[in-house]
Amino acid sequence: MESESFDLIESNSFDMINERQPLLLGNDTEQTVPPRPDVRNSPENVIVDGSDDFKSPDDDYEPYKNRNLEHPTSNLETMILLIKGNIGTGILAMPDAFRNSGLYIGLVSTLFLGFVCTHCMHILVKCSHELCRRLQVPSLNFSGVCFASFETGPESLRKYSGHARNLINIFLIITQIGFCCVYFVFVAVNLQEILTHYWMKLDTHVFLILLLIPLILVNLIKTLKYLTPLSFIASILTIAGLVICFYYMLQDIPKLASVRPYATWAQLPLYFGTAIYAFEGIGVVLPLENNLKSPEDFASCGGVLNSGMIIVAILYTSVGFFGYLKYGDSVKGSITLNLGNNLLAQLVRLAMAVAIFLSYTIQFYVPVNIIGPWLRSQLHGDHVRRFADYGLRIALVLLTFILAAMIPNLGAVISLVGAVSSSALALIFPPIIEIITFWPNKLGKYNWILWKDIVIIIFGIMGFIFGTFTSVLQILHPNQDHE
Repeated sequence: MESESFDLIESNSFDMINERQPLLLGNDTEQTVPPRPDVRNSPENVIVDGSDDFKSPDDDYEPYKNRNLEHPTSNLETMILLIKGNIGTGILAMPDAFRNSGLYIGLVSTLFLGFVCTHCMHILVKCSHELCRRLQVPSLNFSGVCFASFETGPESLRKYSGHARNLINIFLIITQIGFCCVYFVFVAVNLQEILTHYWMKLDTHVFLILLLIPLILVNLIKTLKYLTPLSFIASILTIAGLVICFYYMLQDIPKLASVRPYATWAQLPLYFGTAIYAFEGIGVVLPLENNLKSPEDFASCGGVLNSGMIIVAILYTSVGFFGYLKYGDSVKGSITLNLGNNLLAQLVRLAMAVAIFLSYTIQFYVPVNIIGPWLRSQLHGDHVRRFADYGLRIALVLLTFILAAMIPNLGAVISLVGAVSSSALALIFPPIIEIITFWPNKLGKYNWILWKDIVIIIFGIMGFIFGTFTSVLQILHPNQDHE
């Protein structure tokens, strides 16, 4: 996530794209464009530089040729990071998403949604290239692209460029706070399942309280390089957990007729919220493309983006399809809760709980690095700023704790986060940026790009409205089916 100057924050981690990571913010001071950093030395692996010092247009300027990388990533490395950046807690909720759509509707809709989200990623990359040429900067990040599209777009919209960037940052904050709430609930619910089997049943809120102090302490660590080993451990545990989940799902698979082929219209918004939450990996796209050794291979027909997202779509569809087919309407908000009570199932729950607990800190750095620079700019004195920084971290952890305690329904939380913030970032903003960037003379014959983007925007807005409404109903009345 970013601000007007797109600052760099150093780190040695190459393993910190554990979830859909948006871009981090820097401070608000002006700066010239520095050599573009290696993604493996960034705290979220998604921090790139940019500049608001717009230069005169130059049709011969090629961003690729002005990117100075000490350690560029290969196509294979970038694809692995893209897949890793899209695989997180959302994949464990896909069987629950299929429960709200039906087996066949979920199968078709998940592949379709993956196609639309991938197309929006292409839109963002294309607009980034165009705006980099206009501004003669080597690279831009998400909010930088949004800001530059307004700043160089129609005259009447230029005065809103700052507001547009702030809106992107607000949704990025909402997204990351939502992720942290999901993580909080996920860890608590899985620990509850383990202790219920081996000891006694306690309320989910007890586990949320027990997790509060450890999460506050670990999130007081400011240097992300100290968290690199934790990120690596989380990655290994996540892979192992998914493999074992497939082992359970593919045993004694019931007949297709044992589950519903389609659900009611009232349930589809819940499916949309969960599925778009899972697919919201648009925040990693620009950083990965910006740090690729052969950037021209990223968005080509058979390039890194398409290949990686095909794998992601197949994984999500497979987990949703076989998870729902295996457990039917009894499937829960996370597939780990359906695996039974033997030792291997308990180890999977523990492994995924630990992995998500360790990943919380990475997600948490995003809102801290958006709000932190602004907060420090309002204060004077190093001691006051240091105290305020610690206070901000504690306050944000407490906020996620309060929200998680208010909504301990894991499936509903995931659907709400997806509907509110992920739909905006993944489906609504990219086509808006494309329309403004290429208005009015580069929208294709008969303005087909304009009409295509309008359809995607309407689809995103409908998902936003109905998904949010249905998710809130599910939270307020968790025992009703809303059919």
